[in-house]
Amino acid sequence: MYNLGRAGLTFWSPNINVVRDPRWGRTLETPGEDPYVVGLYADENTSDPNSRPLKVSACCKHFAAYDIENYLGLDRLHFDAKVSEQDMVETLNLPFEMCVKEGDVSSVMCSYNRVNDCDSIADIVNSHRWLKDNGEDASAHTLKAGLDLNCGEFYTRFLPNAVMQGKVKEAHMDKALKTLYIVLMRLGFFDGIQSLASLGKNDICTKENIELASESARQGIVLLKNDNETLPLDPSKFKSLALIGPHANATEAMIGNYEGIPCKFISPIEVFSAFGQVTYEKGCSGIKCPDDKLIKPAVDATKNADATLLFAGLDLSEEAEWFDRKDLLLPGYQTQLINEVAEASKGPVILIVMTAGVVDISLAKINFKIKSILWVGYPGEQGGRAIAEVTFGKYNPGGRLPLTWYEADYVDKLPITSMSLRPVGNYPGRTYKFFNGSTVYSFGYGLSYTC
Repeated sequence: MYNLGRAGLTFWSPNINVVRDPRWGRTLETPGEDPYVVGLYADENTSDPNSRPLKVSACCKHFAAYDIENYLGLDRLHFDAKVSEQDMVETLNLPFEMCVKEGDVSSVMCSYNRVNDCDSIADIVNSHRWLKDNGEDASAHTLKAGLDLNCGEFYTRFLPNAVMQGKVKEAHMDKALKTLYIVLMRLGFFDGIQSLASLGKNDICTKENIELASESARQGIVLLKNDNETLPLDPSKFKSLALIGPHANATEAMIGNYEGIPCKFISPIEVFSAFGQVTYEKGCSGIKCPDDKLIKPAVDATKNADATLLFAGLDLSEEAEWFDRKDLLLPGYQTQLINEVAEASKGPVILIVMTAGVVDISLAKINFKIKSILWVGYPGEQGGRAIAEVTFGKYNPGGRLPLTWYEADYVDKLPITSMSLRPVGNYPGRTYKFFNGSTVYSFGYGLSYTC
């Protein structure tokens, strides 16, 4: 029932909220800022017209206008998203419309926040206090409105009393239960799915599974800079490599959040060691890089290396559910580490940025000692392999940025709470469709070795 301990059977996925603001902590879960691309992603992740019985019951979330976690004391349970009808229809609702119409998804999860004073269950009572509803009132309202499943405890706690008090009828509960049991029947929950009956431990972590993880990581890598066609490196000419930075030996950080149990982590150090002699220095005590104590050993390591690979970025301590970012900078002394290592390097410096959200790396972009920059996202369990294969030319990168990479002062130009997408006066607008300011890298940007 639980994939031999590898994972459960229930996943509320996919997250198809459009990334309106780059500070949002759950950016790593989403396909980006373009509503049509997000909608295509939703369709691809939910629809399988040839699957009979239903193989997956997908859940598109979070409906709607949700992209604040906890920013300077304002959390998602209390935020009221004031959205214009045009922005709602054209941008924020479009992926959900595509998910339902094209993807034929079997469920949609509501959001935590209010939208123009409308809100969602549990928060109706505890946070929003809409109509001064109690638990029975809120449960009755939402059940009659068509909310068949509550992933919390409100329905089980309050619906029996709501029925006793006449606030909702048993017929409403029956209707919701029928819908849920129909989905279970379509999934073969009761009589099984013959085509899947033979699956066992030999079907976990197969060569095909691992290759899929590798290919996903390879396709997601974006080449942002490649002066003088420095990449790909020729392993016959670059025998000694300095791997530096808090992500140079990354493992768990590569898989982000809402993750399964990996077959095996392939760290950058493990793979690069197969291509040459590797010297490894962290440069920082962790992602937050609170001081410069480890920078000097990193600087010394780069002085004799034929090439230096600098691994910088973020992790779940910087961007995650319930945790929005305060700025668009690399944490702590990471930028200083990059600058000092680049200045001291003997050979070319390749900067590998491991983040989901955008970071202002303008200084690295213009630094002539930093020849190439790769953005690798959170590349998954085979991330080290994919990064090395791109670095040494075994794979030609073709990824494109799913987000606009704004300059750091973007956060000073508009509050995270402003929902308007279009520019007005000094308000610069949001996303590539409307933002009228300068950027570090534009949405959809990405180079390759052939063009």
